[in-house]
Amino acid sequence: MTLVVTRLSTFFLRTLREDPADAEVTSHRLLVRAGYIRRAAPGIFTWLPLGLRVKAKIEAIIRDEMTNAGAFEVHFPALLPREPYEQSGRWTSYGDGIFRLQDRRGADYLLAPTHEEMFTLLVKDLYSSYKDLPLSIYQIQDKYRDEARPRAGLLRGREFTMKDAYSFDYTDAGLDESYQAQRDAYERIFQRFGLEYVIVAADNGLMGGARSEEFLHPIAVGEDTFVRSAGGYAANVEAFTTIAPEAIPFDGLAEPVIFDSPDTPTIETLVAHSNAHLDGEYTAADTLKNVVLALTHLDGTRELVIVGLPGDREIDDKRAEVAFAPAAVEAATPEDFERNPLLVKGYIGPWSETGAILGEESATGIRYLLDPRVVDGTSWITGANIDEKHVHSLVAGRDFTADGIVEVANVRAGDPAPDGSGPVELARGMEIGHVFQLGRFFAETLGLKVLDENGKLVTVTMGSYGIGVTRILAILAELNNDDKGLVWPESIAPFDVQVVAAGRDAVAFDVAAALADSLEGAGLDVLYDDRAKVSPGVKFADAELVGVPKVVVVGRGAAEGQVELWDRRSGDREHISVDEAVARLTAR
Repeated sequence: MTLVVTRLSTFFLRTLREDPADAEVTSHRLLVRAGYIRRAAPGIFTWLPLGLRVKAKIEAIIRDEMTNAGAFEVHFPALLPREPYEQSGRWTSYGDGIFRLQDRRGADYLLAPTHEEMFTLLVKDLYSSYKDLPLSIYQIQDKYRDEARPRAGLLRGREFTMKDAYSFDYTDAGLDESYQAQRDAYERIFQRFGLEYVIVAADNGLMGGARSEEFLHPIAVGEDTFVRSAGGYAANVEAFTTIAPEAIPFDGLAEPVIFDSPDTPTIETLVAHSNAHLDGEYTAADTLKNVVLALTHLDGTRELVIVGLPGDREIDDKRAEVAFAPAAVEAATPEDFERNPLLVKGYIGPWSETGAILGEESATGIRYLLDPRVVDGTSWITGANIDEKHVHSLVAGRDFTADGIVEVANVRAGDPAPDGSGPVELARGMEIGHVFQLGRFFAETLGLKVLDENGKLVTVTMGSYGIGVTRILAILAELNNDDKGLVWPESIAPFDVQVVAAGRDAVAFDVAAALADSLEGAGLDVLYDDRAKVSPGVKFADAELVGVPKVVVVGRGAAEGQVELWDRRSGDREHISVDEAVARLTAR
């Protein structure tokens, strides 16, 4: 491909001196100000030439490594029919999270949030034998999700670009090999971007599968919380599993006693009251908190559940979403309590003096679940299901049981890692990639089978591998900037070098034009600021804002063959000859 010098006088670019009013994070602010993107609607952006150049370079690196991993590129439409998603159950399970629409004949469509169904049906249509496998195919395509609160520019939008790949094998061993090939490719991709990443165990979700791992970039604006230990364990909080303590024998444990506890509807007030009126010194960890949650199932039915957990823990919303999926989860409302008058708000417990136990033949009939830490033999202070009364010495396994165990409590720094590698610390991160062994869910649902070596039909097993292209662009902008503007890494910068004609006379423009042509002739992609009636100060500010990593300023020394070379990444600036500037910039 022949490169042509891009002249700023005719280039489609307008920079802004003021931050956009809706910009929450640095990447959003700078990408808009520097003319890479423009807001079209909440969470939806128009891509301008500079932005498309950076995006294309990111995609090129991804394509390169996908090719090295043996994957082939395809491209599906973004507008998809309802039927495949109806078959998989996701037309309903996505709830309000997708954009649905109808054509003029009333047929249902959706804007694709993801393409598992389409990949599966494509392979089903074309392949029928184990000899065709293994196969890995991918696309780079826009996705659409109806985010309730799009935020942070490109980091969480309603339209975004993803690379999604899928592997197809007929044996589990084959899936393991395909999975590892994609996982290795992801590591190479992120290393080429210069992105720090942590590979964490992730929740397998409704589709199951043997392995699920996320690539998280540690960053303060990240929406994901993950945990890691010094011994090498790492997981997102949804996938963290609690180490349950050993059960304790019941022998010699005191019997439960109900006591008056007026005005103690919170754990804090209960602990204060207990320390004032009971023997012993108590903390929130000695109390059993009982939280009422409301689940809305896919068929629209609403169910209340009670979760018992130590009083020093809180419900983690993301862990609750995973634990109760596909049902939607929220705190019980005042209306829920009104419809269940036997729920004594602030004084709920798993036991009553009549001997009824929540989860069995309880007075409320509400399903009761416990945190893994509430093991048999542990003794608790908790609600007595009577207004302004609690009970102490209530022993799990002896005085109450539950319908099951649920992992919804928050994870804290210092909690033991489930693999025994020591205490964990918490960090914030942004998901940049996800590799996932889907297994046979979609193949079974959509009938993707092949004949094996013995002529027997077997269900294909699949892997799914995603990278957020536009999210990565935003993260790289978040990481690569200074107080003047963007400072792109050379591998993804929109241009290799920017030449700025900053002089007042024709000599500077002549030297700058010749320099730009020389650099272009040597194979560099050049942006030349040839604007005649723009002041040097404005040109310098634009160059710093746009973020091309190498800038050559042709000004007062042009007649003597001298220019100023800026290295935006190191901050170095030096006066050198034109010939030396060409030699430096074209050295490989």
